Amino acid sequence: MGSMKSDEQLEVIAEESKEVILYVNGVRRVLPDGLAHLTLLEYLRDIGLTGTKLGCGEGGCGACTVMVSQYDQNLKKCLHYAINACLAPLYSVEGMHVITVEGIGNRKHGLHPIQESLARAHGSQCGFCTPGFIMSMYALLRSSQTPPNEEQVEESLAGNLCRCTGYRPIVDAFRVFAKTDDILYTDLSSLSLQEREFVCPSTGKPCSCRSNSETNSQCTSEQGIACVEKVEPVSYSEIDGSTYTDKELIFPPELILRKSNSLNLSGFGGLKWFRPLRLQHLLELKSKYPDAKFLVGNTEVGIEMRLKRIQYEVLISVTHVPELNVLHVKDDGIEIGAAVRLSDLMKVLRKVVKERAANETSSCMAFIEQLKWFAGTQIKNVASVGGNICTASPISDLNPLWMVAGATFQVIDCRGNIRTIAAENFFLGYRRVDLARDEILHSVFLPWTKPFEFVKEFKQAHRREDDIALVNAGMRVYLEKKDENWVVSDASIAYGGVAPLTISAKTTKEYLIGKSWNQELLQGALKVLRKDILLKDGAPGGMVEFRQSLTLSFFFKFFLWVSHQIDGTDSDKKNVPLSHLSAVQSFHRPPVIGSQDYEITKHGTAVGSPEIHLSSRLQVTGEAEYADDTPLPTNGLHAALVLSRKPHARIVSIDDSRAKASPGVEGIYFSEDIPADNVIGPIIADEELFASEVVTCVGQVIGVVVADTHENAKLASRKVQVEYEELPAILSIQEAIHANSFHPHTEKWLKKGDVDLCFQSEQCERVIEGEVHVGGQEHFYLEPQSSVVWTMDGGSEVHMISSTQAPQKHQKYVAHVLGLPMSKVVCKTKRIGGGFGGKETRSAFIAAAASVPSYLLNRPVKITLDRDTDMMISGQRHSFYGKYKVGFTNEGKVLALDLEIYNNAGNSLDLSLAVLERAMFLSDNVYEIPNMRIKGNVCFTHMPSNTAFRGFGGPQGMLITENWIQRIAAELKKSPEEIREINFQGEGSILHYSQKLQNCTLAQVWKELQLSSEFSKARQEVDQFNAQNRWKKRGISMVPTKFGISFTTKFMNQAGALVHVYTDGTVLVTHGGVEMGQGLHTKVAQIAASAFNIPLSSVFISDTSTDKVPNSSPTAASASSDMYGAAVLDACEQIKARMEPIASKHNFSSFAELVSVCYMSRIDLSAHGFYITPEIGFDWTTGQGNPFRYFTYGAAFSEVEIDTLTGDFHTRVANVILDLGFSINPAIDVGQIEGAFVQGLGWVALEELKWGDLDHKWVPPGCLYTCGPGSYKIPSLNDVPFKFHVSLLKGHPNVTAIHSSKAVGEPPFFLASAVFFAIKDAISAARAEEGVTGWFALDNPATPERIRMACVDQFTEPFAKSDFRAKLSV
Repeated sequence: MGSMKSDEQLEVIAEESKEVILYVNGVRRVLPDGLAHLTLLEYLRDIGLTGTKLGCGEGGCGACTVMVSQYDQNLKKCLHYAINACLAPLYSVEGMHVITVEGIGNRKHGLHPIQESLARAHGSQCGFCTPGFIMSMYALLRSSQTPPNEEQVEESLAGNLCRCTGYRPIVDAFRVFAKTDDILYTDLSSLSLQEREFVCPSTGKPCSCRSNSETNSQCTSEQGIACVEKVEPVSYSEIDGSTYTDKELIFPPELILRKSNSLNLSGFGGLKWFRPLRLQHLLELKSKYPDAKFLVGNTEVGIEMRLKRIQYEVLISVTHVPELNVLHVKDDGIEIGAAVRLSDLMKVLRKVVKERAANETSSCMAFIEQLKWFAGTQIKNVASVGGNICTASPISDLNPLWMVAGATFQVIDCRGNIRTIAAENFFLGYRRVDLARDEILHSVFLPWTKPFEFVKEFKQAHRREDDIALVNAGMRVYLEKKDENWVVSDASIAYGGVAPLTISAKTTKEYLIGKSWNQELLQGALKVLRKDILLKDGAPGGMVEFRQSLTLSFFFKFFLWVSHQIDGTDSDKKNVPLSHLSAVQSFHRPPVIGSQDYEITKHGTAVGSPEIHLSSRLQVTGEAEYADDTPLPTNGLHAALVLSRKPHARIVSIDDSRAKASPGVEGIYFSEDIPADNVIGPIIADEELFASEVVTCVGQVIGVVVADTHENAKLASRKVQVEYEELPAILSIQEAIHANSFHPHTEKWLKKGDVDLCFQSEQCERVIEGEVHVGGQEHFYLEPQSSVVWTMDGGSEVHMISSTQAPQKHQKYVAHVLGLPMSKVVCKTKRIGGGFGGKETRSAFIAAAASVPSYLLNRPVKITLDRDTDMMISGQRHSFYGKYKVGFTNEGKVLALDLEIYNNAGNSLDLSLAVLERAMFLSDNVYEIPNMRIKGNVCFTHMPSNTAFRGFGGPQGMLITENWIQRIAAELKKSPEEIREINFQGEGSILHYSQKLQNCTLAQVWKELQLSSEFSKARQEVDQFNAQNRWKKRGISMVPTKFGISFTTKFMNQAGALVHVYTDGTVLVTHGGVEMGQGLHTKVAQIAASAFNIPLSSVFISDTSTDKVPNSSPTAASASSDMYGAAVLDACEQIKARMEPIASKHNFSSFAELVSVCYMSRIDLSAHGFYITPEIGFDWTTGQGNPFRYFTYGAAFSEVEIDTLTGDFHTRVANVILDLGFSINPAIDVGQIEGAFVQGLGWVALEELKWGDLDHKWVPPGCLYTCGPGSYKIPSLNDVPFKFHVSLLKGHPNVTAIHSSKAVGEPPFFLASAVFFAIKDAISAARAEEGVTGWFALDNPATPERIRMACVDQFTEPFAKSDFRAKLSV
């Protein structure tokens, strides 16, 4: 697949050519001048390779991962590595071979084994992140000469995020390539494949698992889905770096022979790009352009230019300067060139540690450990040592280590003069270093450590993997033996994250030197350290008490670690008690082990079968198309929104003159330009499309700009000058309650029994009162909001392709804004890259904004939001505040609940009332409460409008309930599980909204979970561990759930579908539901296939479109499979009824034959199906009715382990069981459970939204601080439970839904609260060590800050009391 020219021709080309070239998937491409502003991702997508996705634009999600191959002239071999295409400047990969997901396999020519394995393992749901995972794994295999181990596989995926799957199936899919008998990548000689034999992705050997797989999963060539029958390994090549098959691309021979050129290129806006080949040339450039920015991986400068809007005029790539790429192991240490990449440094350090004496490599070990958690693989593959140092970030993970390890920096000026600076003197201030304008960092020298010189690294982040530090540190001590005592001869301590720069604790260092290494030294040093490292209240980043406590915790850990190191030399005495040892053991994560237990209940040809997602093979090859992949015609434009920068203000004036003069701008539109109505809203019209006079949140849309490119549109939108007159802003629920700021007509009540009478009677032996703050959550769908809008017939019709859960809402909004009838507006959605509720209503105004210029200019317009903009303006899960009063008996039986709940709606009502209502409905969770009174209210605040999110208020209501259940347990000194069980509802229970429970399987689910998790044994083992470990604690919890299925608004429970049967026997289905990864289309296709008794491969689901199925409800509320499945079944039954007279007269050999005869008999083979959910409806005036058709029951067990000194935690075990009736597709349902659980784990333990409010004054008022993967942390692969068991209750069909199945999307989400309460259980054990017992408040998310500060001890005591409550934006 490489070039076919002879070597002689190539050498001539290599000598003469000064072309700027790049190979992409084996195709030679010449890059013109003028593209220095482009990233590799922008270029790839511009040339039609849209498999590589834009997820975040800051290297934080991995959706844009590609593999880059380059020939190393020194090693004489080809190097392969994964990079983030969204950060890589286009010219940085000049002379290299870039392989994208399209280059390794496709549907027509066959999938690569990696792609096949991921598809078959159900590892792709929405599919948007899938190409990134594929390419990370592919790069690992191409760069490994021997099969990687499981740990390396998981480590290679650290830079990739997935929001759908929960990661377990992805790990399972890729784990097969770590097996030693995976012949495909190792022992090639013994394998010769027969024609049409299949290579099993699990073993790498030929097998028949493909041909014997379950019914109808064979591929057919008519469909164009080629089976992977012929993945022949060819050879192993040193030049190529690994084995490859005939499907894989070789490294282009031209690039092996070609000599690198120095580059002098340009980009948009006068940008200059240089790539020197010699140090002298670099110094000359530095002399000429002293303010030039040096690049290696562009991981910092790229973010400065994209997110911080800093414009640099000259960029110099130093990747090809040999003097800066030196990595030389010497007798006295290691010389490291400033341009050396972190992954290369890590390899050398690992090699050195193996080869040299342990006492020499203490600092090397510290660097290895710190680099492991530094960033994702893609970042480490390109980020440089010098770049990290010179950025001088106050939270750099490596700079504290350079300082304490005694590293020196060699600095060279433009005249070639070299000077040496000690690392501890290099950092001068916030992002300022000791470099003159004419100087550059040349190299770093890291000396070996001496015997009894110990260096240790520390870091605490929100998330262990691929996260920036909250606080980090490097510590070193050199001990000498004097009179049986170990005396400190030298020491050094440096911290990051506690000041504007990395700082040394100099007073502490002076205190340590000369003292004996003992308890007295420890206590004295802790006192000195408290004064040495000071953080002021309101310091940027917040969490002041936590960060200060970490400075002490880290030193204590260091003291224990050093003491443990020297324990081995003193055989007679031990300095570290056994119970303290766990505090010094570094975290080692075992590989994820998952198990799935379900029975298959088949119905017809397909229903009940664990089929893979219908689009999975398109998704693993990057061929699946999303809204932003839609190609624009030549006259197409890109839109960017003009956004408010104030939370509440009057618009005084708007000046768009600079914006209009900006390059490529075609138009700017404000409220006065809207053709028809500017007022919109999903339920009540209380929003403006473009703010006209007053803005009510930061991020409110004021106007829209269209230009020839996305970047030009964004640039122009930022040039629009808006003058504001600021008005008072309400920024939290508490402020709203205080100001009586509620949305009109949103106060709701639910009542059962007589609460007041119960409290006054003597029945209530105990009464507790309290409050619960429930944090919000960002959807973080991997695909940002996106729409393409165009006009037809001279502008009389408008069509759009949108990433939305509600195409009908898009149709309605656009028709309303443009003044067109809905019949002339069509919205289509093929699939979306995740939604979770965030694309139900909040996507519609974005499409409507783009429709205005498209309609007025009669030109196509595409709008795709940047991740930070998306997070800022599109709303999140509602934060809640609950106030409870609960009466109960001494046994723990709950008698009365008086509850007030409030949610933060933001600046418009959106769906907030319905969210509140569901929270009120589910505020009993699974508990029988004779007397209940619930009052709910929707708060108006000056924040972007919050919206639907998986669970739709239910999880918030249930979390408040489980909080007071826990408190009852604490009051009575019983286990929460005991309190839960004695209060369970059962068959026939009447709920607080008068609905009667039928077919209740709660007791069966709970008992089965108790047995499978061996709860009593787990409790004993945890208690035993806690008794033996002072600084690590474990906790367990079991939590049940009951989730009502239906839209609580009655009219929305309707669904339509269109089914066509064609004369070849194939079936086309269109329905009103949207495929967003949840497998809806797959389940619907299975229902249609079984209805007609045909193979699943004969059914095709067309895109969701408003001109096929009108007036559809949003795909939400977990009810879509029930409703659209039933509508499709209705249509199929109609067609079957028409065919029946023909079918009964003849014995047809195939369905196609029957259809053909029916067609000849003029029988209508098309039908519209319709379904309404029966027996539902609720009247809020009477408080009576059945809001839900049925309930999905579930329960989860979790075991966690926390580090009480840092707040770090990991989930050791998660055991989840759900009653899903007879599953239509158990594999898809298990995927939904795992994905919901891990997403829920993010909500309860990781993901914290920080807004500019009274508790976060360091953030501008009303602004979202956590607006990207850099600051907002969803779970990564590292957060998945070590043991992850999922089972479905057997033998309990659901008589009220299609094929006896149950809804699955939302119910499992809340079960992740088992992790939250297990964390609380572990914290209780830690508090007991200090004699602090009883109930304590813990808000979600249980971040390291909340965990650490709740584990009261001598290190938190100087900064906070035992009832400390960390600040939370609600």
